[in-house]
Amino acid sequence: MNRISELRKAAGLNQAELAEKIGIYQSALSSWERGETEPDNDSIVKLAGYFEVTIDYLLGRANKTRD
Repeated sequence: MNRISELRKAAGLNQAELAEKIGIYQSALSSWERGETEPDNDSIVKLAGYFEVTIDYLLGRANKTRD
């Protein structure tokens, strides 16, 4: 999930800050960014909403952030 890391860094957030904002553990976010696990559907929706991007963009299936 490189897009999560890219979006987080572009927003000037560290992992702990983003995790708090979307209501997850920092360890889960770290695991997603390293590609060890995948976020569940609710977390994907929260991330896309927070960053105001499409789910397809977040998952790497589109190059545009918005439709």
